[in-house]
Amino acid sequence: MRYVWCEQRSEHPSMWAAVETIAPMIGCTPRTLHDWVKRDQVDAGERDGVTTDKRERVKALEREVKELRRAHEILKVASAFFAEAELDRRLKS
Repeated sequence: MRYVWCEQRSEHPSMWAAVETIAPMIGCTPRTLHDWVKRDQVDAGERDGVTTDKRERVKALEREVKELRRAHEILKVASAFFAEAELDRRLKS
């Protein structure tokens, strides 16, 4: 896609003009193609922004943090339960 984009881009006065011409050829909206081009430019280091790899890594870490927080809450409840059970056992002895 990058090759087609570069070739077509040089034939148009602006990036948006190229996007409007190419988008119908590949069956998407100009906005979608524009987003893809920008994402590709970020991934290639041609534009500032967070790369796709880093964005996916952040999402994975956020899911992991969410799961760890949930596990931590479960362990806190279980710990309190067993501490109370131990206290009751000692008081009955």
